[in-house]
Amino acid sequence: MDNASKKDAIRDYKERKQLQGVFAIRCEASGEVWTGSSPNLDAHQNREWFTLRSGLHRNKAMQAAWNTHGDASFRYEIVEEVTDDNPLLIPSLLKDREKHWRVALKAAAVTG
Repeated sequence: MDNASKKDAIRDYKERKQLQGVFAIRCEASGEVWTGSSPNLDAHQNREWFTLRSGLHRNKAMQAAWNTHGDASFRYEIVEEVTDDNPLLIPSLLKDREKHWRVALKAAAVTG
């Protein structure tokens, strides 16, 4: 790959639109569900899985379920994408939609 192609690829990566919204993490074995929101859903699962694999997740119940049932029992799913023309409203909108889905799914918060 030449320098111009590398620069184009880097620019495209930086300019891509991040998927933001609400996600759920499910433990199939126990039936437990946790919800959270993120301004970057594409990268968020990696963060959650990394902390769970490391045994350092802030949600002790989720960590215990992971330790008991293993990563094969866990699923990460995007339950709602959130968009708004005003980026200043996104954090508030994410919190509101996360609360909605926590009730709808009878879930706990990822943050513990």
